[in-house]
Amino acid sequence: MRWLIIGAGGIGGYYAARLAEAGEDLTVSARGEHLQAIQRAGLIVRWEGGELHPPVVAVDQQSLVAGYAADDFDVVVLAVKAGATASVMTALNHWLRAAEVPVLSLQNGVDNEPIIARHLGNERTLGGLAIKIGGHIVSPGVIQAEGEARVVMGCWPSAKGATERRLALLKKMKRVFDAANIPAEISEDIQYSLWRKLIINNGVNPLSALTGLDTRTLTHQPDYKRIVLGMMNEVVVAAAADHVALTATDLDDMFEVISQFNAIKTSMLVDAEKQRPLEVAAICGAVVARCRALGHEPAYTATVMALLDGRRGAAG
Repeated sequence: MRWLIIGAGGIGGYYAARLAEAGEDLTVSARGEHLQAIQRAGLIVRWEGGELHPPVVAVDQQSLVAGYAADDFDVVVLAVKAGATASVMTALNHWLRAAEVPVLSLQNGVDNEPIIARHLGNERTLGGLAIKIGGHIVSPGVIQAEGEARVVMGCWPSAKGATERRLALLKKMKRVFDAANIPAEISEDIQYSLWRKLIINNGVNPLSALTGLDTRTLTHQPDYKRIVLGMMNEVVVAAAADHVALTATDLDDMFEVISQFNAIKTSMLVDAEKQRPLEVAAICGAVVARCRALGHEPAYTATVMALLDGRRGAAG
């Protein structure tokens, strides 16, 4: 298959390296020193004590639009930070709308697919999430990653009414992912799957950025565990605003996943340490807005969000 991955950070870069190592026709779009390093010395991914260093074609966004047609690719994978989804889709709107290629989101949050769909329609929108993976750029061109790194993907907002063409593409993508040592599964209800993952993201990412603590500490120290569970429960409440029915079982399952996972720094903590923009709006903001729309005050999430906003304001 012909792949374009927009965003070669900890998540996009890891999957790019896996696919390239498996011999897939792969192009990544990146920027700045990270792009220059990849163009000069290739993409290096350190994972589970080993190293991936396959040849990767890397371009900036301007060169991408000038040198390629969107339909040169079988699928476009969007792996930028959630806060950049709207600007990337706007910038690439004419380039993408002149084509038929679908866009797969592999990002945090529950609002990326709706943005993509507003530009391209549901038929060309594929929802997705990365599970049990921690990854970040440690230096330009070099990524550190760990975990199972499973991909879950599906037609947006669910498989109901999806065309055979799109379902066939997902099955082909799954075969390619599996062959590239990327465990993959197809979700019949990707919107539900995305909300389910948000239970984890909202539970630990913001609190880790605020405290500087890893996921194992947050989920095992009693006082922090209480806050984590409170923030997770507010996701269960918020999902109803999107007509997604999460339950206490979903909460228990997701807490079990993150509490048993490696003691990792979340992506939000890494961004905070590097003084980069945080995905607070995409994670906490989505929960707070929906809870309040339902008449529920999300005390845990709103408080952590306010503290993070206050810290960023003071730093600025």
